[in-house]
Amino acid sequence: MSKDAEKRLAGRAAMRYVEDGMIVGVGTGSTVAHFIDALAEHKDRIQGAVSSSEQSTHLLKARGVPVLDLNATGDIPLYVDGADECDAGRCLIKGGGGALTREKIIAAAAAKFVCIIDAGKRVDVLGLFPLPIEVIPMARSYVAREIVKRGGQPVWRDGTVTDNGNWILDVHGWRIQRPAELERDLNQIAGVVTVGLFAQRPADVVLIGAEEMR
Repeated sequence: MSKDAEKRLAGRAAMRYVEDGMIVGVGTGSTVAHFIDALAEHKDRIQGAVSSSEQSTHLLKARGVPVLDLNATGDIPLYVDGADECDAGRCLIKGGGGALTREKIIAAAAAKFVCIIDAGKRVDVLGLFPLPIEVIPMARSYVAREIVKRGGQPVWRDGTVTDNGNWILDVHGWRIQRPAELERDLNQIAGVVTVGLFAQRPADVVLIGAEEMR
């Protein structure tokens, strides 16, 4: 099965968690685009969606799905998003598309987080995909020096500005054996906005294609 076919299956399989009257959190990326297509086919069943990026907001609105403000909705029952890597504990690396901060906020506010991926995103140890870290622009070099002290190799994603007006460092060279511990540590560095590790709040369900990861 092709990678795109797996993404399409995963996006559509996530609809099994959408219930009538829900407000649904929607992530960002190519796999999520398939979920948005499926969600739009049943848009009359839901109240609307909370979006993690301007990109997803555009897709949702173009398909007639109401986009709601998380400040107005409060906690939500469901969040569906992809990942760049996923380990056996359902811990994730996210942020390849630059939307990690809003994604992490919505995941925190959601009762259930369903992650949709193709088989190539499943790994034994996180870190082959560079870890994105969103930083305040003036803190870029300081945060980079702190990452080097921790054995990482930070690369500025030059030319990328997040929807929040910040910059991204992609950290190479880590094999992340204790993701929740590293996430806590990196969050304490002054100038870090968000770390693309989703380990303190991992996915509740991971769909690889249409199959739930066991």
